[in-house]
Amino acid sequence: MTASVNTTDAGVRPAARAKARRRGVGATLWRALRGSGKALTGAIMLVIFLVAAIFPNLFTHVTNPGARAYGLSLPPSASHLLGTTSYGQDIWAQLVWGTRQTLFVAVIAGALASVLSVLIGVAAAYLGGVADDILSLLIDVFLVIPAFPLIIVIAAYANGGNLAIIVAVLVVTGWSYGARQLRAQALSLRRRDFLESARVRGEGWFYIVVCEILPTMVSLIAANFLGAALYAVLTAAGLQFIGLGSPSSVSWGTMLHWAQSAEALQTDQAWWVVAPGLCIAALGAAFALLNYAFDEISNPALRPVHRNRRNRGGN
Repeated sequence: MTASVNTTDAGVRPAARAKARRRGVGATLWRALRGSGKALTGAIMLVIFLVAAIFPNLFTHVTNPGARAYGLSLPPSASHLLGTTSYGQDIWAQLVWGTRQTLFVAVIAGALASVLSVLIGVAAAYLGGVADDILSLLIDVFLVIPAFPLIIVIAAYANGGNLAIIVAVLVVTGWSYGARQLRAQALSLRRRDFLESARVRGEGWFYIVVCEILPTMVSLIAANFLGAALYAVLTAAGLQFIGLGSPSSVSWGTMLHWAQSAEALQTDQAWWVVAPGLCIAALGAAFALLNYAFDEISNPALRPVHRNRRNRGGN
């Protein structure tokens, strides 16, 4: 009777540990967000952009931001908060609706690049041997390739106006740096006691990777996603600015493209340029500020520093 209870406990204990580890990561992240003013500011900024992307009608009554339905080059007013373009489009409406495509590119490209980084980086570390050598060589090749010129060439020859092509190019050129970091972290975990005990219990490689290795790397994976998303925002905006985006789409990058084409700064339409530029900078800052929270999680040495600063402030 006692033996059966022990066997059951032995089967349940690994799953319970994995569940407790996931809860611990969530609680640690929340504490890091609350304890870091920079990270909390970044989270609030990102939430505002998300709300604007999902519910643009909360911020503007215009349902077709590309419609040329207003006077040309009107100054800012109550009806048009940032004025209108030289084509008769409402700049504020384009700014709000452009948030959706910009965030879509950031999230999708960042997520896919992170998945590719995890697959290649962790596989290289866990498999070792020849597989590690081949995958490490692949990572190094992509690291040394000049990314932006390659992106321009691929986007130009692969019909860059297609949003799917832009996302694919961003993923292909944006995964290698994260893969290198994740490989190094996974290598440091290969001979840890909790992995050895999982192997002794007879757990398969899939369970070990998914339930034992990846939960310990959540903060690094999240930081990798934020970095890839920031890279996607800036690079996609750059591609659209130089004319490799879809001219009929509404995004912050295409707004800058049409503003430059219409010589907005020379014709006293500064908001047509300044507004999308500020939004790109603010979204990039939101991703960067959120990284402070994940830095605190992945680097425990930072946590006592924050506490000591608070204690000094209290004294």
